[in-house]
Amino acid sequence: MEKPTTGFLGRMSNNMDAIAAFGVIGIVAMIVLPLPPFMLDLLLTFNLTFALVIILLTMFTTEILQFSIFPTLLLITTLFRLGLNISSTRLILSRGQAGQVIEAFGSFVTGNNYIVGAIIFIIIVVVQFVVITNGAGRVAEVAARFTLDGMPGKQMSIDADLNAGIITDEEARIKRQKLQNEADFYGAMDGASKFVKGDAIAGIVIVIINFIGGIAIFSWQEGLSLVEALQRFGILTIGDGLVSQIPALLISIASGILVTRSATNENFGTDLSQQLFSFPKVIFIASVVIFVMGLIPALPAPPFIGLSIVAGTIAYILNEYNKQEEIEKENQELEIEESATKEPEEVTNYIQVEPFEVEIAYGLIPLVDESSGGDLLERIAAVRRQAASDIGIIVQPIRIRDNLQLDTNEYVIKIKGNEVARGEILHDHLMVMDPGNGNIDIKGIDTKEPAFNLPAKWVEEDLKEKAEMKGYTIVDPTTVLITHLKEVINNHSHELLGRQEIKTLLDTLKERYNAVIEELIPDLLSIGELQKVLRNLLRENVAIKDLVTILETLADHAVNTKDTEILTEYVRHALSRTIVKDYVNEENVLQVLTIHPELEEMIHNNIQKSFQGSFPAIDPNVNTKILETIHELIEAASIKQMNPVILAAPRIRSPFKRMIEMAFPNLAVLSLNEIPNNVEIEAVGMVRLNENSQVPS
Repeated sequence: MEKPTTGFLGRMSNNMDAIAAFGVIGIVAMIVLPLPPFMLDLLLTFNLTFALVIILLTMFTTEILQFSIFPTLLLITTLFRLGLNISSTRLILSRGQAGQVIEAFGSFVTGNNYIVGAIIFIIIVVVQFVVITNGAGRVAEVAARFTLDGMPGKQMSIDADLNAGIITDEEARIKRQKLQNEADFYGAMDGASKFVKGDAIAGIVIVIINFIGGIAIFSWQEGLSLVEALQRFGILTIGDGLVSQIPALLISIASGILVTRSATNENFGTDLSQQLFSFPKVIFIASVVIFVMGLIPALPAPPFIGLSIVAGTIAYILNEYNKQEEIEKENQELEIEESATKEPEEVTNYIQVEPFEVEIAYGLIPLVDESSGGDLLERIAAVRRQAASDIGIIVQPIRIRDNLQLDTNEYVIKIKGNEVARGEILHDHLMVMDPGNGNIDIKGIDTKEPAFNLPAKWVEEDLKEKAEMKGYTIVDPTTVLITHLKEVINNHSHELLGRQEIKTLLDTLKERYNAVIEELIPDLLSIGELQKVLRNLLRENVAIKDLVTILETLADHAVNTKDTEILTEYVRHALSRTIVKDYVNEENVLQVLTIHPELEEMIHNNIQKSFQGSFPAIDPNVNTKILETIHELIEAASIKQMNPVILAAPRIRSPFKRMIEMAFPNLAVLSLNEIPNNVEIEAVGMVRLNENSQVPS
């Protein structure tokens, strides 16, 4: 329901904070300042009316958070009743009267018999204090405990729905907030029930004080006889107790109704009618039992037989109504089936392709099942967060599907419906790898680590300690799959970056860096051209997390050229520190393989443009010899525990990388423009055609 914004209700809603503040201060003032009888009558009537409103609200709410203010309201109403009790006590003890409302309750409810009234008052207090308040407090305590215990599982369920794409980030945030609010509500209700207990005790004490104090004051000071004092103050004190405890009883019942309501989308009356009268057979059996009891001579027949007839009639009507509903439901299903055969088949779902999905075999389902301890969904969500943090891309929700056509322990990773990786894991074993020479001296099943194709073994969990003692690396099955998934994301990040993802990234930056975005998009570059630049960077494992620098660089140079390959080189120069930091060693030295000037000149003279970018169109035999030379240099460097990159002139960097990337996809090619001044360069070899290159000692 929308809050009113116009008219009297709108003005009152806008000023409700001030009204509430003055109300609380007024309650405290009422405890200190005396009230005239007519004002006390008005406030007592308001107290009873407000209690009725509260109990009716609890019956019409469909979930507890619709009345989340109830614990605080319970405190305010309790304080209000105590203030009224103090005001009425002041009037009773000072004037021997307490207004018409209290006298009416004392006379009408008790029948002018204060003994009867005292018994009724005690019964109300016992019902409220012992039965309702204790029960509601216990329910709130248990509910708070179970809600807190169940929060991790519910939060994991929300994360799983978010990861599966069932809900959006905003819906997940709302659900998490709602879950926290429910826990806070039950915890507050557990404490608020103590207010009601204290109020009941205070009511008893105030009644006793009024009764004894009134008799003592007016019999000794005012000259009333003891009988007259008993009669007057018995009715007044009992009337005062009843007029305060009846609203307290209503609010106690409201608290009990609120905390005992289960999660439902209907109010109390609707749930009552749907659930109480959903089985006509039960009502019919009860009708028969009541009828038989009415035939017992010792029991009065009319009420039992009459109620039996009413119950039997209700059961018959409900049974006929259910039959009619079943017939209508069957007719509706037939109409839906007939209309479905006439309408054209909906085929749009068949042409949609998932951007990223993992298919698992039947034997790997326990990795996903949270009840079996599987945490694959939660860890996949962490992978998406890590991709955003490390690379700067938004990976769409990764779908998990079961595929019965796969082998028992197999999984397949797909991008846009095409398989890009495949692996096999044993969910009840551990993977063991030797970080040294690769020889694993332990009993197990030989295999290959799927992400990096390293030799490994699957061993049973009982051998974990033995493997640890031998210094082997031990990895659980879920980690094996997650590691493979991370590697796939790193290697194919450029394929995962679509125009929609770029639009989302730009929208995220727009609030703080609106100027550069408005300057660049769409006047200088389109989103499609920006996508090409970013994909060029990701293809060579350059993170795009510093998107502001990328956009500002493009805004500086897109005025002069729209060539995305040239723009990419400008951006790489701007990101030089980010690019080089992954390749320098601990001494801040960059080990490189240089290119012979004659080879550089030959490559430069043979560069040709295509729709895929620039590449050197050289003789295949020459190309093969270049690749062989690079392979020899890298092997020689690895023997000396070096991991060099290729350093090229800026004019040939991109074409040279495109020439060798099929043979060496992970070998970085940097240009001189990308090396910061504080980084020392160490040449460990040279790529040439006519002479063999050697790694210096």
